[in-house]
Amino acid sequence: MSTTQSERLRGLLEPLVSAKDLDLEEIEVSRAGRRRMLRVVVDSDHGVELDACAELSRAISEKLDETDAMGEGEYVLEVTSPGADRPLTEHRHYVRATGRLVRFQLREGGELTARILGVDDEGVDAEVPGVKGRKPTARRLAFADIAKARVEIEFNRKDDKAADAPEGRPAGDDETDETKEEEA
Repeated sequence: MSTTQSERLRGLLEPLVSAKDLDLEEIEVSRAGRRRMLRVVVDSDHGVELDACAELSRAISEKLDETDAMGEGEYVLEVTSPGADRPLTEHRHYVRATGRLVRFQLREGGELTARILGVDDEGVDAEVPGVKGRKPTARRLAFADIAKARVEIEFNRKDDKAADAPEGRPAGDDETDETKEEEA
């Protein structure tokens, strides 16, 4: 995608995305057979629901129909959120990853896997898990020292919410006993 088209699309779409309280993460135009594919990636501090993507997709489609930003040819529009393992490239990505396990590639070489405990303007405070019975250790990483970072997917982590859930009830199930009695 040419820089001019990318800038034009960003300028056109950013206000629509911001109006939905979302962040425009990426715009990508690629070929899919004879058609082009316009992929718009959005995110927020609280994630993105499917309904929000659908509403935004309709708004973007209407706006693109009013303009010639995509030219005359056919294209497919995809509005999506980033995957769970997307790279952390912006300050807000690190903030959103607080509490998550992240694999860092360091500029001076080497790799480090640690849980983000806090983020400020200069870098992250992280906890490196202990190995073979050792206690975890704290580590400060300046953004300038991080070459790449990506969230690691954890399938068996016991999060605080699950640990605090009443016995026999899934975490996040806010249904009260009174509601259950009414349904019975």
